[in-house]
Formats: sequence, structure tokens, C-alpha cells
Amino acid sequence: MARYAGPACKICRREGMKLFLKGERCLSPRCAFERKGFPPGQHGRNRRFKRSEFGIQLREKQKIRDMYGLMESQFQHFFETANRQKGMTGATLIQMLESRLDNVVYRMGLAPSRRAGRQLVRHRHFLVNGKILDIPSYICHPGDVIRVREHSRKMAIFHDSMRLVKEGKVVPYLNLDKAQMEGTFLQVPAREDIPITVNEQLVVEMYSR
Repeated sequence: MARYAGPACKICRREGMKLFLKGERCLSPRCAFERKGFPPGQHGRNRRFKRSEFGIQLREKQKIRDMYGLMESQFQHFFETANRQKGMTGATLIQMLESRLDNVVYRMGLAPSRRAGRQLVRHRHFLVNGKILDIPSYICHPGDVIRVREHSRKMAIFHDSMRLVKEGKVVPYLNLDKAQMEGTFLQVPAREDIPITVNEQLVVEMYSR
């Protein structure tokens, strides 16, 4: 399946906000969004146009897609699944995306970014409930224990990533034991506990057209 492999920083500049796609670099002065806070391209500095209602909805969808690193078919599948469930479709969609294994290891601080989390999961560096799981899109359930495999614990990427996590500062729906390099998915996150600035209702409106 095709996947975007270009400069991640261009995505943030295009969307007009930091999506934290490159881990520690996004927190440093080297961040391209900080240095060049205008859209990419030859005419990025002078680009001025008014988006249509559909254009605004589309950009919000693309922002969420890029943030979680999904292809269009994957995103549509998550939306259709969320739409079949009870409750607010937009909030359910974000809760499902936030419960993906690649995102959970990123939120715990076991990976510097979601993209890195996806690669580490694919390379079989994690155990979920004591079993190797290499499916980044796996939806975590309350009580799931995610642990770095024994033979992977000396890898610098884990230590560098966890160094940025302050004790007790992971999101409320996760728990991390830094010494054991393991964490627990405590509960399905409430929408207000998910630290992303997006308007998922615009996505629901777009798909409802």
C-alpha cells in the first residue's frame, strides 16, 4: 500500500499547526514549522485565498489523517465503524484512533512519534498481554499491558524517547512504569482527555454531504 514518504515538516506547514510528526525535533529550534511558519511551495509566503465550506472540512479531515498516519481507505474504515456505534460519531472516531497500538506506545513515551511507533510495532519490539503483536492498527482494550520486549530494551530509541517523559505526565487513560518499560491502557479515553486540537465534527459533516 502506498504511503507518503516525503518531508513530514511540510505536512505541518501545510496544515498551519504542529502535528508532532518527528518526535524530539518538533520540540527543538530546528523544527521547520518554527523556522518557516508559512505554507510550503514557491508561493507559500504570499498565498492568500478563502476556502470553501467543503475545503475547510477537507483540511480538517486531512489534518487528522496526517496526525495519525492513515491512508484514505484506513481513515474511511475507521469513520464507518465509528458511525455504526452509539454516541457522537466524531468523538468515537477520535477515541478509536487514539486507542490504536502505534498511538498508544507514542503516548506512553515508548516511541518518539506515531510514525516511529508504527515501525517499532511492525518490527515486533512490543508484547501486548505477554504476546508479540505486530499490528499497528490493533485497538487496545482497557487492561491491556504493553511492554518492550526483553531483547529490545537496550535500543537507544526507547531510552531517548522515555527521557522526554516526566514521571506521571502521560495522558490520564494510560499508565507507564519507566523502570519496567511497560504501560497499561487503563480505559477508553474521554474526548476531553485527548490532547489534540481538531474539530472532528467538520469531518462528520463532510462525510454526511
